[in-house]
Amino acid sequence: MAVMERIQAEVEGHPVVLFMKGTPAFPMCGFSARAVQALQAAGAEQLHTVNVLEEPEIRANLPRYSNWPTFPQLFLHGELIGGCDITLELLESGELQRMVQEALSQ
Repeated sequence: MAVMERIQAEVEGHPVVLFMKGTPAFPMCGFSARAVQALQAAGAEQLHTVNVLEEPEIRANLPRYSNWPTFPQLFLHGELIGGCDITLELLESGELQRMVQEALSQ
């Protein structure tokens, strides 16, 4: 499977997907750690993650797929939400909880 097809399959195959450095249990950067914490605080127990450090082809091509240059990258129901800063802003405003619940209920 070509890498762009694999990225698309990950994004479309799970309601909540976080492309991050490391894993939720062992994040390898502070931004990824904060994004995971925000998603957990918003009730995303069914969080699917992709460790871009173990997937160099995804790490190299995801910015082209999403038109977003940095990691982590959060997708809800196939739609790019953004990175760590946007995720934290949405958590603080209460929107992230609503968005996560909506994604998980569809």
